[in-house]
Amino acid sequence: MDKRASIQWFPGHMNKARNEIKEVMPQMDLVIEVIDARIPYSSENPMVAALRGEKPVIKILNKADLADPELTQIWMDYLEQQSGVRAIACDTEKANDVKRIIAICKQLVPNKVGTGRQIKAMIMGIPNVGKSTLINTLAGRAVARTGDEPAVTKSQQLIKLDDDIMLYDTPGMLWPKVENENSGYRLAATGGIRDTAFDFADVASYTAEYLMQAYPELLKTRYKIEELPKTDWQFFEVAGRNRGCVRSGNQVDTYRMSEILVNELRSAKLGRITLETPAMTEAEEIVVAQQRVTAEEKKKAKEEEKRLRRLKTRKNRK
Repeated sequence: MDKRASIQWFPGHMNKARNEIKEVMPQMDLVIEVIDARIPYSSENPMVAALRGEKPVIKILNKADLADPELTQIWMDYLEQQSGVRAIACDTEKANDVKRIIAICKQLVPNKVGTGRQIKAMIMGIPNVGKSTLINTLAGRAVARTGDEPAVTKSQQLIKLDDDIMLYDTPGMLWPKVENENSGYRLAATGGIRDTAFDFADVASYTAEYLMQAYPELLKTRYKIEELPKTDWQFFEVAGRNRGCVRSGNQVDTYRMSEILVNELRSAKLGRITLETPAMTEAEEIVVAQQRVTAEEKKKAKEEEKRLRRLKTRKNRK
């Protein structure tokens, strides 16, 4: 399948949220960034690093119960190589996992514990990463709206966790442009972007190609396939027929099968899956950097062409 997803996702309230966060960030002691354990790189907001500066950050690999546990550990070790970063895996259904976050906040800002001066922690995360559910578990009460659709939280709110910690909640915030096309597909596959913002079949195709390489046995088991075909479209044909996605004329409804694949990935009916590794994303960053240089060179060439054209026009007028 030809995969050229056009993903649009920067509504006005996100731009407003970014400006508000920039304004209050100097008052914060630390940042808690909630990321999706299935896509730790793609669900990291590059604006968080720019906004937090040197402040310590706790990276919460949320939805760890849906992710490949082996790769989750690899990702945590990888993230903690970065300056000022602590990483923990979290299943919001397990209160003990969540309570560890409070303990780590106090470890990172020990000078305020027990003094009556509250630790100010800003919690950030892209839409639909599970931030609101995490906040409710941390607070021990329903203080944040939750939902399956991205971008439920629309404004900042203050939440007292205990006598030592005040949590500053922020709206789920995406960045204006995703340079790495692979990240866009992964965000779409895991539900970080509204389904109306992309071509579902393209995302399913991308997902199938990856799963056929990384988790072939899970696909075989789930869709009762003895030997996986070589292409994604052949996979949709075989799996679709096995799942009864057949229209009149004995034609397989591959779009319906695309929806099944993505929905069963999101619900972990396929199994515990992680869609990226540190090695993959490092290689992709090199490609993106090269594309950035090429784009800049083209921009400069166009500007020079315009300049020469203007000079030529002036000479002709004389």
